[in-house]
Amino acid sequence: MLKGIVAVDRCNGIGYNNNLLFHIPEDMKFFKQTTMGNVVVMGRKTFESMGSKPLKGRNNIVITSKDSLKNIPDIVCGSIEEVDKIIKIIDDRDIFIIGGSSVYEHYIDQCSVLYITVYYKKYDKVDSYFPSPYKHGFHFDRLIHQGKYDDHAYKITQWLK
Repeated sequence: MLKGIVAVDRCNGIGYNNNLLFHIPEDMKFFKQTTMGNVVVMGRKTFESMGSKPLKGRNNIVITSKDSLKNIPDIVCGSIEEVDKIIKIIDDRDIFIIGGSSVYEHYIDQCSVLYITVYYKKYDKVDSYFPSPYKHGFHFDRLIHQGKYDDHAYKITQWLK
């Protein structure tokens, strides 16, 4: 099953200069627990922003045309067309789309579940955004966790199509 997982600010911003806008410990823990043992799909810039190292305990698929990344252990690389073919044959585990914005745009209509952490802070410097779940046929399903981080509220939510 194809799923998306993302952390956004209150305006759906996800990053600036190839970095996440924020790091909420509870959100990072949720991300790890939710994706562990499954497949994660990301673009090259997202992979590089994580130090060009695969996420442990998950099968990592990176969308790229750069040959230099194709020799890194524990990842599968390919064009978006190659990744689309790989995704179609995986049926024993969940597949999580983890970024960046163009990868979310490409796969959001194929996802059946979205996990969205909303951090109710507005950042002035944002250059990548998550698409509106409403515009892609999703509806809020449930609240998973809520809390405060650095004097701002956040919610981890699940959305269904």
